[in-house]
Amino acid sequence: QVQVEESGGGTAQAGGSLRLSCTTRTFSGSAMGWFRQAPGKDREFVAGITLSGGTWYGDPAKGRFTIARDNAKNTVYLQMNRLKPEDTAVYYCAAGDTIATMTPILGGQGTQVTVSS
Repeated sequence: QVQVEESGGGTAQAGGSLRLSCTTRTFSGSAMGWFRQAPGKDREFVAGITLSGGTWYGDPAKGRFTIARDNAKNTVYLQMNRLKPEDTAVYYCAAGDTIATMTPILGGQGTQVTVSS
């Protein structure tokens, strides 16, 4: 069973920054990344990164968020800048063979991000 630890969420003011981290105990796949889900809304793709460092961002993240990974630590990061109230959601770490096939890692509790205006 894959174990995953997500952290870094919290409360920030609009325009502020937060950095999320996700560490898996076992290797979950070549691609890692993040989804988010706000109350009453569908799950939304945020960003993904391949083993070699290729990245892809969902529209809400483009120009504001940066994803990175440390393969030696099985860790993926999401630097979120210029936060907006609409970024408020639970963020879930994801993994898969490709960015397109990533899904939230089973057992992950997500990390809450709340942005106040």
